[in-house]
Amino acid sequence: MPPTTTPGRCCVVGGGPAGMMAGLLLARQGVEVTVLEKHGDFLRDFRGDTVHPSTLQVFEELGMIDEFLRIKHSKVTTIRMETPTGTTTFADFSRLRGRFPYVAFMPQWDLLDFLARKGRELPAFRLVQSAEVTDLIREGDQVRGVRADTPDGPLEVRADLVLACDGRHSTVRRAARLPLSADEVPMDVLWFRVSREPDEADGLLHSGPGYLLITIDRDEYWQVAYVIPRGTYDAVRAAGLDGLRDRVAAVRPGLADRLERELTDWDQVKLLNVRVDRLRTWYRPGLLCIGDAAHAMSPAGGVGINLAVQDAVAAARMLGPVLRAGRTPTSRELAAVQRRRMFPVKVVQAVQVRMMGDLYPREDDPDGTRGGGSALERSPVARMMRRFPFLTGWTARFIGWGLRPEHVN
Repeated sequence: MPPTTTPGRCCVVGGGPAGMMAGLLLARQGVEVTVLEKHGDFLRDFRGDTVHPSTLQVFEELGMIDEFLRIKHSKVTTIRMETPTGTTTFADFSRLRGRFPYVAFMPQWDLLDFLARKGRELPAFRLVQSAEVTDLIREGDQVRGVRADTPDGPLEVRADLVLACDGRHSTVRRAARLPLSADEVPMDVLWFRVSREPDEADGLLHSGPGYLLITIDRDEYWQVAYVIPRGTYDAVRAAGLDGLRDRVAAVRPGLADRLERELTDWDQVKLLNVRVDRLRTWYRPGLLCIGDAAHAMSPAGGVGINLAVQDAVAAARMLGPVLRAGRTPTSRELAAVQRRRMFPVKVVQAVQVRMMGDLYPREDDPDGTRGGGSALERSPVARMMRRFPFLTGWTARFIGWGLRPEHVN
């Protein structure tokens, strides 16, 4: 079947937070944009669900914040870690100035549905779902669009700019052969659900000898992340579901009965292979990578969505006028986006991998006592937070706003 060809100014590959926000912002400027999403909907569990103050500020600048906050969500004003010896506060968002002294927890599909709905209100916005990009369209060294498979047959989208927002396993990045630099990450994460009882309260983080457990309030259920040393999934699985249930129940005894009843199959447990990497060069002529396609983040701090949205805001603000004028962005203009966003990415990744590394369980330290004391006791970050409580406001700003918050205009 011959491909259907669609022309336009910009083709966004990937309907995640970066892609949907970029598509919305470009369409608001009158740039004809097509967003290609390989899935037929946004309903996938265990994706990042944190909406930070900087993202809430973007919605306020767009005049959408009141409508957005009518979507069901919960608010977190502090990040605390529960340990056998007590509680350590890492970030206190109530210290932040402005309208948003908190992080909103909202299922990512609700965020993406909202962006899609607002985008469809604009004549320049087009979202094509169930469209899996397979390759780039090139003319010499210039990228001119993408090829995709859809239920209706092959599709070609030709554009002055391709924005790659297709995640940490980016097809576009691979097709463009962009060089990648990766950091060593000490952990992987097991995600699963456990039902939540009415009015059941809980600390967000739990740390102790050999474990790190995260429980996120989803109203009807807890979204649970159990952090394991890198490369130990096969050993954890060989120990059986009983072993996993026992480990979690040892930290949260109140969940023991529910774990026994509800966690009955390994298909309910999703493995997240944690990656921290970034492209050395984010662009080729006619192509720019942003979000996880340009820099995969650790789940620590939940900052991946925040950085992806900030990339999208910067790219739309800097490149939108070029595209609206009917011109293909030059490599120099694409490089300017990378220069602006690379600094916060490098700093956040350094904090995630190096400063917070002692908080994670390690394969060569199964009891979490290497070097004396628990992981929390030996962590320099935790020691500073306990000794200097005022720093919790600084960490809240670092997590909630980032080092270079972006604005729509």
